[in-house]
Amino acid sequence: MVSEEKGEEMGVLLTPPMSLEGGFSAEHRTPNIIQRILSLFSNVRPGSDLTRFQLPPMFNMPKSQLQCYGEAVYCTGEDILSRCARGKTSLDRFKDVVAWSISTTRPVIFGLAPFNPILGETHHVSRGTLNVLIEQVSHHPPVTALHATDEKENVELIWCQYPIPRYHVPGADWVGNVRILCKDSGFEADLHYKGPSFLGFGGTSRSVKGKIFNSSSLKTIYEVDGHWDRIVTLKDVHSGKISSLYNAKEAISKLKTPILENKKGVLPSESALVWSEVGKGIMNKEWEKAREAKRNIEEKERKLGRERNSKGESWVPKHFTVSCTKDSGWECFPKHESIPTAPIIVFP
Repeated sequence: MVSEEKGEEMGVLLTPPMSLEGGFSAEHRTPNIIQRILSLFSNVRPGSDLTRFQLPPMFNMPKSQLQCYGEAVYCTGEDILSRCARGKTSLDRFKDVVAWSISTTRPVIFGLAPFNPILGETHHVSRGTLNVLIEQVSHHPPVTALHATDEKENVELIWCQYPIPRYHVPGADWVGNVRILCKDSGFEADLHYKGPSFLGFGGTSRSVKGKIFNSSSLKTIYEVDGHWDRIVTLKDVHSGKISSLYNAKEAISKLKTPILENKKGVLPSESALVWSEVGKGIMNKEWEKAREAKRNIEEKERKLGRERNSKGESWVPKHFTVSCTKDSGWECFPKHESIPTAPIIVFP
């Protein structure tokens, strides 16, 4: 594969993105994975915070969580993000924002998880004129900041991610509510994602339902209905007309793998470099090599933490200013107005 050949020149490992087909991780699932997972989680209580649970490499996919977040932005089959700024009316633009939000939902593979990013880890990738930079700004709890800019398309994205995965029943899926609000236009969307049926039997529905409405009058404009891995439609409540909002096959199918274009521009903190040895061990099923490489990374981080504590120093993010309050939660503010072209690129 071109991306791996180029990347190996300096130890950078780039693998196919998570996609509708599953991507690399779906093709390299560990045999008897369900039995091993049930054994691994036998002592984990329902509701436990999995961010503090250390997985052996055989349960990892060969990429960092930062790369998974980034893929949701720069790996797409159609450029929904740019459409968000091109719409003729504010409602048209808002509908595209809702469609783009749905497009960031990618299939997860039961039994395989990305690496937990180390503090200060970064991921920098470009797609056309869109430049994306991600930084791990906190480790406990894990908080990720993303800044993306596209000056040509007049798009800027600031994203502060701090999910808490919970263990409940055997299975993995996206569930919960998403609220999208445009303060300028007053348009608002409420989306509800539904996962597997009770105890995981009956398959995964992957449905998304909701509405787009005016936040001031609370009057519903569109009803949203469908499946985020298939088709999501809009129903005009006034006329009854149904139109397509999102097509997963067009948006997250047959996605292209990033390639290393400029090896000199890769930061030492780049995800694809930090975890490359662990990833190679996983790809080759050399579990002891992968385990040792992962142990070295974790021990180095613990050592740096001890050194900071002994000096009374606090770690400060390089690319973001971060704040956390009980009312608003975590907020991340970019230190730079725009993101430069990255050494790793994805061809449109």
